Amino acid sequence: MRRTAYGVAAAVVLTLAGTTSGQAAAPNHDTPRARVWVTTPDRAELLTERDPVAFTSSTSTHPTIVVDPNQTFQRVDGFGASITDSSAAVLSGLTPAVRDDTMRKLFDPKNGIGVSFLRQPVGSSDFTAAAQHYTYDDVPPGQTDFPLKHFTIAADQQRILPLLRQAKRLNPALKVMGTPWSPPAWMKTGDSLVGGRLKDDPAVYDAYARYLVKYVKAYESAGVPIDFLSVQNEPQNRTPSAYPGTDMPVAQQLKVIEALGPKLRVASPRTKILAYDHNWQTHPGDVAGTPPGSSPETDYPYQILRSPAARWIAGTAYHCYAGSPADQTALHNAFPDKGIWFTECSGSHGPTDPPAKVFNDTLRWHARNVVLGTTRNWAKSAVNWNIALDSTGGPHNGGCDTCTGLVTVQPDGSVTTDAEYYTIGHLSKFVKPGATRIASTSFGTTGWNGQIMDTAFRNPDGSTALVVHNENDAPRTFAVSVGTKQFEYTLPGGALATFTWPQDLRSRYDAVSLTGATATSVPAGEGAAFIADDDASTRWSSGAAQAAGQYVELDLKSRKQFSRVAIDSGGYEGDYARSWQLSSSTDGTTWRTLATGTATGQLTTVDVRPTSARYLRVTSTGTAANWWSLADIRLYR
Repeated sequence: MRRTAYGVAAAVVLTLAGTTSGQAAAPNHDTPRARVWVTTPDRAELLTERDPVAFTSSTSTHPTIVVDPNQTFQRVDGFGASITDSSAAVLSGLTPAVRDDTMRKLFDPKNGIGVSFLRQPVGSSDFTAAAQHYTYDDVPPGQTDFPLKHFTIAADQQRILPLLRQAKRLNPALKVMGTPWSPPAWMKTGDSLVGGRLKDDPAVYDAYARYLVKYVKAYESAGVPIDFLSVQNEPQNRTPSAYPGTDMPVAQQLKVIEALGPKLRVASPRTKILAYDHNWQTHPGDVAGTPPGSSPETDYPYQILRSPAARWIAGTAYHCYAGSPADQTALHNAFPDKGIWFTECSGSHGPTDPPAKVFNDTLRWHARNVVLGTTRNWAKSAVNWNIALDSTGGPHNGGCDTCTGLVTVQPDGSVTTDAEYYTIGHLSKFVKPGATRIASTSFGTTGWNGQIMDTAFRNPDGSTALVVHNENDAPRTFAVSVGTKQFEYTLPGGALATFTWPQDLRSRYDAVSLTGATATSVPAGEGAAFIADDDASTRWSSGAAQAAGQYVELDLKSRKQFSRVAIDSGGYEGDYARSWQLSSSTDGTTWRTLATGTATGQLTTVDVRPTSARYLRVTSTGTAANWWSLADIRLYR
C-alpha cells in the first residue's frame, strides 16, 4: 500500500502558476522576482545563489505552496548554536586572520550566515576544554559559600567572552541565552557537579537564584547582556556521562523559579526565564532512570506552566533527542500565551561514517526537524549545539563523542563548514530577528514522506523568506503562490532552498478559521482527520480509483461566511478529482450547489457568491484511475 495515515487539513490558499523550474524569466523590471539560494546533499551547491525566478499570473498542475501573509504565527528571536568552552578553545587557537574570517562567516548578516541566537552554558558542560569542570562559585569539598563571596566569571574571560563580544559587534541583533548544566557542587546532594539534586533547603534555592542573577549581571557588565535564562539544562537527565548535570524534579524547578523570578525582574528586566529546557518528550532512558518511589514526570513542562510559578516564565525550551516537533504545538495549544523556544540539537555521526554520509544525513534530518519542524510548530528560535569543534568532535570532557558543529577546525588550522552551518544559515541569513512566521501550505513530514516541506516568514522590512526542502531523493517540481502571483520551481533530491522577495504580494482575501472542524467521507477511504492549520502533510484519500459520487463533507461546527474555496489535493501528483461539485448546507440535510467544474492539477480555487454555511461538501463527479486525495480545504472571505 502506498499510503500511510491521512487526514483533511485546513489553513490558507490561493491559486498557482509558473515559469519553468529554476530558469530566470524574461527581463521585466516591473515583474516581481524571487531570489533563490540552494544547498544540496552532495555539496555541489552550498548556499549557492541561483538565477532569480519571476512571478507570473499563469497556472500550474503541480503541488502548490500557498503563502498567506495575512495569517500570522510566532515572532522570531533568532537562529544559531552555542559557543561552548570547547568551541571557544578551537576558535581561539586559530590565527587571528582565520578566526576573524570564521567569525564573519558565522555572524555577519551580509558576508556570513548572520547567526542571531547563542545559547551559552553557565559554567561548564560536557564540551569543556579544561581538564576540570567548573561553575562560577567553586569551593573545596565540605565548604559552602552562601554569601557568594567566591563568585567569579574569570573562567570565561580569556576565550568565551571576547568571542561573544566579537559576535555582538558583527551582529548587533544577536540574542544570548544562559543555561547552567549544574549549580555549584556545594548546593547539591553528593557535593558533585555530576548528577545529584539541589539540596531541598530554602537557603539553597535562594542562593542558587542569587547565583544566577549574579551571572546575568556579571555578563552584562562584561558587554554581553543575557536575553533568556533557563535554570537547568536537561533536568531529567539524571545520570550524565561524566559531565555536569542535575536531576531537577518539577517541584525543585518551581522552587528555583519562585526564588529567581522576583530577583531577576528587578536586576535585569530584559532577561526572560524559560522553563524545562529538555526533550520534546521524556527520553526512554530518563524514564528508566527514575528513582524508586518517584514519578517520571513525562508532563514536566505542563506541570510547570500550570503552576503559580508560571507568572515568572516566558515559555518553554525544547531539545530534539526524543519526541517530535509536534509536541511543541501540543504545548502551545494548552498554553497559547506562553512562548516556545527550540534551544538544542546536535548533529551526530556513526564511528565509521564517511564525511559525505554525515553531511547528507545531517542536512536532510535537520532540514525536516530543526529548520522546518520546529518553526512550523511555534518555535521562536532554532538552535544547534556546538558552533565549532575540532576534527575529532572535541575537545570534550565526558558526554558526547560523536557530536558535530556548524564548523570544524582542521589539524592544519583551516576551517570547514558542516551541514549545520547550512541548515541554520538557510534560516539565519534570511529570516531576521523580529520576523513573523506566516502561513504556508506544506506537504512533507518531520518523519519523512518524500514530499515538499516548507516554512515562511515576513521580515520587519516587509520582505518574505520561504524555506523549502525536497524530502525526496528525486527532483521535485512545485509551485509557489502568493496573492495573484505564482512561480514554479524544481529542487534536486534532498535539497534545501531559501526564496526571498521584497514585494508585498498578499491577497485581498482573508482565511476563515476552521478550528475544530471535522470531516467525514463516502467512501470512508484512508483517514478523515481534519486539522485546522496550514499543514497539508496529512490527508484523506479514497483508497481506490476515483468514481462519481465519492465525497468529503466538512462540519465547520458553526456557520462560516466565505466567498472562496481552495480544494487542495496535496503532494501526490495526479490524485485530484477530474470533475467536482461544491455544495453547502446550513443543517447538513438540505444542500445547495455552489459550483461545478473540472480540475487540471493539484490545487483548484473556486470563487463563489458570498455564502454562509455550517456544512461543506466536495463531490467527485467523474472517474479516473488515480485515487482522489484531499490534503486541504480552505475557506476565504
